[in-house]
Amino acid sequence: MIHAQFDPTARQQLTIAAVEAKTRKDLSWQQIADTTGLSVAFVTAALLGQHPLPKDAAHAVGEVLGLDEDAVLLLQTVPMRGSIDGGIPTDPTIYRFYEMLQVYGTTLKALVHEQFGDGIISAINFKLDVQKVADPDGGERAVITLDGKYLPTKPF
Repeated sequence: MIHAQFDPTARQQLTIAAVEAKTRKDLSWQQIADTTGLSVAFVTAALLGQHPLPKDAAHAVGEVLGLDEDAVLLLQTVPMRGSIDGGIPTDPTIYRFYEMLQVYGTTLKALVHEQFGDGIISAINFKLDVQKVADPDGGERAVITLDGKYLPTKPF
């Protein structure tokens, strides 16, 4: 049976334990995800408290990180999503995404509506990918792909 969490802090201690175990065992997010058969973005989000893991994946993660059965069970619960406590984020990396949406949010909205009509891009039927690529001008660039299903607004 699927259970839901209603306490937004319920998974904070689990997240701390998971990240500490990851660090202690010198594992990458990809290495952890590889034990589950799920994407690195989804497993990382789950361990940071944003998604439930399927039972088999939760057990695989629990085994690789050395988590107890209570933690494995908690990994399977539907969390209260949304990790940014009210206001403007202060972490520099997260703030840059906030800034990007401040600058390009209305542009994204205009282009989505022009190409698809009135509706939204799902964050439930969604895939996320982050790739590091060489910058022809030197250094590196981040290519971030947000791949969500379009859901039209339905008049009723």
